[in-house]
Amino acid sequence: VRLVPVSAGSLLSSYGWYILLAAVAIYLLIQKISQSLAARPSSQPGAADAAVEPDVVVRRQEALAAARLRMQEELNAQAERYKEKQRQLEEEKRRQKIAMWESMQEGKSYKGNLKLNQQEVESGASTSSAVPKSKPNKKPLRGGGYNPLSGEGGGTCSWRPGRRG
Repeated sequence: VRLVPVSAGSLLSSYGWYILLAAVAIYLLIQKISQSLAARPSSQPGAADAAVEPDVVVRRQEALAAARLRMQEELNAQAERYKEKQRQLEEEKRRQKIAMWESMQEGKSYKGNLKLNQQEVESGASTSSAVPKSKPNKKPLRGGGYNPLSGEGGGTCSWRPGRRG
């Protein structure tokens, strides 16, 4: 009868703190699990939402499909505008090549005509865009007599080596 209390006392004296910490950890774990279970919605209110939810899901899917259709139509319109622009550019290039070929057949300089045509196209495009700025007259930053190696004309800063010894 005496062996049980002695062994329990020695067990508590050697592992008492570990047992206490384990009990506190188990208590905190049980509290955390009970809070997470309480935070979950119960199955009874979910049953009322389940009857309404299919309608909401169907409406959401229809709205998503309509938005996708609008975006696809927009993309198709942009692609069509791009194709039309490319066709116009190709037609313009073809006309330039024909004009260049005709001028070459007549014995004229085709490079000059090509440059003129390009300038006309660029001037037509530049009228719709920003007007280029003219450069103001620039004067040099220093006078023509400045030479940093001569020691003259530099201004107030002049360096001379120190005395030896």
